[in-house]
Amino acid sequence: MIALVPNCGFLSETSRMLAIGQALQARGEAVVFATHGGPYAQLIRDAGFELTLLPPAMDGERCMRYVHDLCRIGKPGTRLQTADEVRASVQSEVDFFRRHGVQMAVIGFSLTVYLSSRVVGIPVVASHGGSYVPPLFDRGLAPVPTQMPMPGTEWLPAGVKRWMANKGAERMTDPVRFLNDVAAELGVEPVPTLAALMLGDLTLVTDVPEVLGVPRAELEAWRPRRPKAYRAGTRLVYTGPLYATLDLPIPAPVQAVLDGRRPTVLVVLSSSTPQMLRAAVRRARASGARVIVGATVHEFGPVDDPDIVVAGLLPNHRVMPHVDAVVSMGGQGTVQTAMCSGTPLLGIPLHPEQELNVDLAVRQGMALAVAPRHADSERLTDAVSRLLAQPAFKAEARRVQGLYAGVDGAAQAADAIRRHRTDLALARGWANAA
Repeated sequence: MIALVPNCGFLSETSRMLAIGQALQARGEAVVFATHGGPYAQLIRDAGFELTLLPPAMDGERCMRYVHDLCRIGKPGTRLQTADEVRASVQSEVDFFRRHGVQMAVIGFSLTVYLSSRVVGIPVVASHGGSYVPPLFDRGLAPVPTQMPMPGTEWLPAGVKRWMANKGAERMTDPVRFLNDVAAELGVEPVPTLAALMLGDLTLVTDVPEVLGVPRAELEAWRPRRPKAYRAGTRLVYTGPLYATLDLPIPAPVQAVLDGRRPTVLVVLSSSTPQMLRAAVRRARASGARVIVGATVHEFGPVDDPDIVVAGLLPNHRVMPHVDAVVSMGGQGTVQTAMCSGTPLLGIPLHPEQELNVDLAVRQGMALAVAPRHADSERLTDAVSRLLAQPAFKAEARRVQGLYAGVDGAAQAADAIRRHRTDLALARGWANAA
């Protein structure tokens, strides 16, 4: 039995776990889903899977605080969860794994599974790191952030900031203290660093070498240069892009503006605040383009401009091919949907993983980035105008689309999970035989 444990406060993660679960099931694997909650949990049930809600439950408000704190991770004193919440989460996960005879757990930002999996002795497969993985740091490819996560570091020289972006994560231990205090109580292996928090025993790197810039052989043979910064035995494998392909209809008002008659921009900022979303929409509209708002969980409010169409959760893989640009925070799911749609992108990244996702698109010549502090400024309007006016962005987006063509990320992820299970079984068999 394989358990998939998404944090359903994240749309991209929920859809990713759903796609992996479907691919595993199609290969005859028995799977179960569990979550501590979140506004996107219903997507799993709508797809026909039974979903167990584990205590302590994370309601909408708790999920918003979790996302907010995640964007602040690395700042002194930030704790994603309290010790009591970690203890309770671990206990409910342990009970679930034992009750269902789970042999392997696939996670996103359900970080307490790092501990519960060790209590019951099962491996963890992680996908929430996306492309934010150590081989990239070893090559110095993590970008200088548009907005530094540490207070007082904005004015450091670019070279110093690049060093911090590539070397900081495997040296930062404070962000994982919320887990390790409880790990010590339980007597299980801790999570050594922030870099290790993005990895599992097997890490699914949801990209292709041509975009990430790390050859397949190098990534899949990776071993840590600083072993104490990682859990022992961590392995990585490329699986290709993995983004939401939700089976939802395109609302009629949205369909009406996908006619190609005038420039149209999709703004979808799920991990932002409602205030930032409204500011970005206003600034994108100032470019003269029509704007589709993918409000997802945000209350956007009334709109009296006929060239602004507000919708909730959209099937972005069906909408993006018909718009001229996308404005996103930079979550990998949204960025890859734009890449696979051949659509130029403007990123407003909030934290290092989003910085990287946006930078990968910028490097390919199909995207621009602005810092969150400029979301309500002419810089955003100017950037949108450039994406719409300069054909090179569209041409490069179409080229990148070809790099992903034919790569089934969900299928490759499922195959990698199954191979890893087989490899572990063989290794344990040999160990027992010896």
